Amino acid sequence: MTTQTEKANQFAVLHQSGCFVIPNPWDVGSAKLMQGLGFKALASTSAGFARSTGVNDYELTRDQVIAHVADLSQATDLPLSADLENGFGDRPQDCFETIQLGAEAGLVGGSIEDYAGAPGQQYDIGLAKERVIAAVEAARACSFPITLTARAENIYTGTPDLDDTIARLQAYQAAGANVLYAPGLRTVEDIETVLASVDRPINVLLGPMTELQPVSKLAQMGVRRISIGSIFANVAMDAIIKASRGLLDDGSFAFMDGLSASSEITRLMFGE
Repeated sequence: MTTQTEKANQFAVLHQSGCFVIPNPWDVGSAKLMQGLGFKALASTSAGFARSTGVNDYELTRDQVIAHVADLSQATDLPLSADLENGFGDRPQDCFETIQLGAEAGLVGGSIEDYAGAPGQQYDIGLAKERVIAAVEAARACSFPITLTARAENIYTGTPDLDDTIARLQAYQAAGANVLYAPGLRTVEDIETVLASVDRPINVLLGPMTELQPVSKLAQMGVRRISIGSIFANVAMDAIIKASRGLLDDGSFAFMDGLSASSEITRLMFGE
């Protein structure tokens, strides 16, 4: 089994050059499947995990999330980062403690966002920077490198001010974040503007709010990391919805056409 220090070093190296896709498992089974498919690292999804437990995003406690990432970290030999929301508290100390707990649970990376927990609300940029500083201090106190991602949530909070997004990312860069992330950047031009404004690796989220670009295009632009968020979890839920509607509406088993064989799923998850 790969040690946490080895995973941490592998994850840090991935951010030094090139571009990689980091998918987001929502449970141990999906994590094992993604490892079998050949991904190089994993990141948890707060929304995907929340829905798998029957609650909505931002309704889980820190204890629940830490227990979840502990399960994921033990499930594969891949480096694991985590969506740690706003650090599960408003204070910089909350961010420090959350990174510390995540590292103890097996994480080698984690993100802290500036969404303040209510629609349309972000922390003031000064407080947001202090929160990132605290998270960085916790990461640097570890005996292995924790890759700390700082997120500017302008677009997801309904305030899509690109200038403010960039100001926040620059503040988080100054605070010591290893990776910068503004979920929901919509256009190639916005991504290029952000890339030109900072000198840290940038994570881009692929999703319905974004002008979808091939991985090769994003790599050419200089994007270092591409995440999927809850999209794979949504794809799985969507498959259940469509299959169920076919059965309930007209008794159709058409959803089984092209279905991956159970033996293939077993091979990918367990190498058998």
